[in-house]
Amino acid sequence: MTGPRAALRGTARSRTRSAVIAAFVVLAATVPMAAGAAGTQEIDAELPYVCLFPSGKQSATVRVSAGLPERVAAGEPIEPAEVSTTVELPQPAVADLAALGTADVRAATRLVVGVTQGEATAEATWRGDTQPTALPATGPLKLTATGDVPSMTGQGSGELTMTAGDFALDLTLTTADGGATDPGAVTVDCALAEDAPDGGRLAGVQVGTDEEGGGTQAPSDSPSGAPPASGTPGQPGQVPEEDLADRQVERAPKVAEPAPGGAVGDHPAPICKYDQKYPAGPMSLNAYITGYANVNKLDGAALIPPFCTLITQGEPQFEFFPDFSGATITQHSTADLWYQQRKQTPPFEATFLTFDFTPTTATMMLEQTGPITIDSHGTTNFLFTSTDTYVRAPVVLRVTSLKVNGTPLDVGTTCRTRTSLASPDPEPEKYPGDHLVLHGRGEQTTGETATGYLLLSGGPLTGEVSIPAFTGCGTAGGENLDRLLTASVSGPGNYVKMIQGQACFVSADVLNPDECTEDAQPKKIPVAER
Repeated sequence: MTGPRAALRGTARSRTRSAVIAAFVVLAATVPMAAGAAGTQEIDAELPYVCLFPSGKQSATVRVSAGLPERVAAGEPIEPAEVSTTVELPQPAVADLAALGTADVRAATRLVVGVTQGEATAEATWRGDTQPTALPATGPLKLTATGDVPSMTGQGSGELTMTAGDFALDLTLTTADGGATDPGAVTVDCALAEDAPDGGRLAGVQVGTDEEGGGTQAPSDSPSGAPPASGTPGQPGQVPEEDLADRQVERAPKVAEPAPGGAVGDHPAPICKYDQKYPAGPMSLNAYITGYANVNKLDGAALIPPFCTLITQGEPQFEFFPDFSGATITQHSTADLWYQQRKQTPPFEATFLTFDFTPTTATMMLEQTGPITIDSHGTTNFLFTSTDTYVRAPVVLRVTSLKVNGTPLDVGTTCRTRTSLASPDPEPEKYPGDHLVLHGRGEQTTGETATGYLLLSGGPLTGEVSIPAFTGCGTAGGENLDRLLTASVSGPGNYVKMIQGQACFVSADVLNPDECTEDAQPKKIPVAER
């Protein structure tokens, strides 16, 4: 960020260029702001865990850091800031990963946090992601994850406490040449050790002012505004046990996941339906996808709000093992982005304001330039199935408008990346050309819920992308902005993590109400995860 900051100290022309760069940061990054407000407390807890690795149970240390207010008013959300979880895996666990041929590790972490106020309880999941980390030749492996976490709201006056619970890591493993190990992903489940200090307590926040009794008064057993229950069973004033249970739920602290953003009008996601221009076939699905994309040059990440994909699912092909103990499965499907009968995402806006930059709003979209393919390869023993899926999407990034301090800056009608976003492809000879490649691994035991990514149930898809140079940015009578945008944003190695929601099988004779709305749109709108 030093280049743009220095430019702001120069001429008016330099200021205009810096404003353009600031606008494009909106397209590609959200720069985190440091939290330093008065009345905050810092969590810095080092906790022992026991984790299950292929070689058996191993001890691990998890350090949780975050900023929290010391006190909030009743009903005011508590929003943890600058949350990070650092896990240190011991040498035997590192040896397990090395035995798979692992050179680099990336982790997605999930920490269950118990939230308690009085006798009422709730749970939140603090999620994070790490950067790729080289596996050490000797010694422990340390991974630090950051990400957005839910806010918490107390339902009355009194202390709200947070306690660490189960912890899990979804490890993505790559070899020295950038390929996937076998398996390419490992999930490690960890339980808080019995000797954890203070039982894993992280922090307490006082809810309510002194006048309201914050810190001294526990939540009432009665709903707000209602007199306490009295009487004996069968007499007026008695509260049945089932009503007491309902009231316990009402008093529980509320946990709100981070909003996915990208709302269109009053809807949390754009319309996602087949229509006359794109009619449904016998194997048609639709699903929402959302996520984040990093930009290395700007040390930040861009939120891509939920968008619609229309999918034509291919017939799975089975090749049975000679002893019929299982089979390999391959499936080739295709997909298209779909917004207002165009193969693109909806335009989305974001405003950038930090450091010395002028407030700037950018509007942008992803445009599809060729067929999107979805190829799945897996094995099954008819009880357990594991699948690796690769999504290949040729898409360009288009900038449609910029506003600097409320004043429009004309970028023209053709401002976009010169070619498609490009990823390393595990099969370049079979799939030539530039395209974004996302990978997901899924596992499912018959009769149980799938984990990871499967085409029907959705899940996380990850990859790395190079952002090409920009072209067509500016107008004939104005300044050519191509080089500025290219220098600010374009480059390789930008991590992408997308989350696909549960797909709706629109061709079913009867729509599944757990998957589809009444008008055949996907019911599940996913939330972006870092």
